[in-house]
Amino acid sequence: MKIICNQRKLSSSINTVQKAVTSKTTLPILKGILIETCGQQLKLVGTDLEIGIENYIDAEILSPGAIVLSSKILGDIIRKLPDADVEIEVDENNNTIIRCENSEFTLIGQDAVEYPELPTVEEEHAYKLPQDLLKNMIKQTVFATSLDETRPILSGVLMELQEESINMVALDGYRLALRRANIKNTVKQKSVIPSKTLNEINRILTEEENTDVEIFFTDKHVLFNMKQTRVISRLLEGEFINYNQIIPKEYKSRAKVKTKKLLDSIERASLLAKEGKNNLVKFSVKDEFMHITSNAEIGKVFESVSIELEGEDIDIGFNSKYFLDALKIIDSEEVYLEFTTSVSPCIVKPADHSNYTYLILPVRLVG
Repeated sequence: MKIICNQRKLSSSINTVQKAVTSKTTLPILKGILIETCGQQLKLVGTDLEIGIENYIDAEILSPGAIVLSSKILGDIIRKLPDADVEIEVDENNNTIIRCENSEFTLIGQDAVEYPELPTVEEEHAYKLPQDLLKNMIKQTVFATSLDETRPILSGVLMELQEESINMVALDGYRLALRRANIKNTVKQKSVIPSKTLNEINRILTEEENTDVEIFFTDKHVLFNMKQTRVISRLLEGEFINYNQIIPKEYKSRAKVKTKKLLDSIERASLLAKEGKNNLVKFSVKDEFMHITSNAEIGKVFESVSIELEGEDIDIGFNSKYFLDALKIIDSEEVYLEFTTSVSPCIVKPADHSNYTYLILPVRLVG
């Protein structure tokens, strides 16, 4: 194999596929990146057998072929090379010479035949989503997935595609995040995608509004096609919780509050809450104010935020982290907080639309 390509494009491509490469593997070949000629393009592949990322870049193909090179070493070398053309030449013994201006490296590669093939996903029924919408939907749900390995289904995000809409749902037993959007579909689909996959896709996606991501499903895998990059991931097996049963349909108290003011107040209150066992902050919702307090052995804090209240007064406690996680990703200027009782879930919603719902369980207050 002998090819010539641009250093910046090659470095960017390596950086993209490296997201799927793991150093924690018993298969040495998986620590490498597959570099393979594909027509007039160069294809780079990284995989850990759970997720695989392919990236394509334009290159001058002088002779076709393929090689597997150490992901870390290759990435470090290409990143440090000058912004110029890079020539990669591989002989029959997998010795690989990398040349760029006055630099020349020789690496011992591995035979590409030994590199595992990524699963095949038939590209029949494509679901199309704008890049910026998918990026936003991932950002507003994936943080609420569970880290508990005893319930693997909750370590992913449910993607529910219907004829007129798409829902993405994540929950971990303490909170639930639901993001809705309206899109046209022809086929219904319901799958749970690992949070790791969605986090990597979020890093690859840009904010381009006019570019669609194509999504294809099989029973066990999902393929995200993004122009020059393709991500193939296994799906999580099992039955996802019926989230509609968890979300309260009514409330006894509803407070309307400025998102930024509430976020800032809880952040300040959490400075002391972190000293406690469960990051506890207490909300006292009454009339035109919500008082936010936190007590710790080293002291206490009192915050007051203006609200518009419908319904009853309420005292309720929360893990401040779970509240902050939601407020940081809500784009709206104001939010509604809906309460039923001091031991029932609170619902957080943007005040200007119904595309996002966040549910958080309270912490029982003592005394």
